[in-house]
Amino acid sequence: MNLSIEKMEKVAFILKTTAHPTRIAIVQLLAAQESLSVSEISERLQVEQSLASHHLSGMKLKGILSSHRDGKNVFYSLKMREVVDVIQCLAACTFL
Repeated sequence: MNLSIEKMEKVAFILKTTAHPTRIAIVQLLAAQESLSVSEISERLQVEQSLASHHLSGMKLKGILSSHRDGKNVFYSLKMREVVDVIQCLAACTFL
């Protein structure tokens, strides 16, 4: 394998930031939908809205997600599309 230091650092950052099953599920949802509200995400993942908000705000703070407000609702979308590629690579691993 011949990865540059920059690539290794970016992959490590993505893995650290998404290292939770709920966060990976959020990324998968947002890869399929351009934008979803916190309530839509919590319903689809069947998790408490406060837990979904916690994960969403953490990933937004790290630059993985972006958000916009529409009235009382906050909608999230993927900002760093490379996250999907990393997760797809992991999903393709034969040992998983």
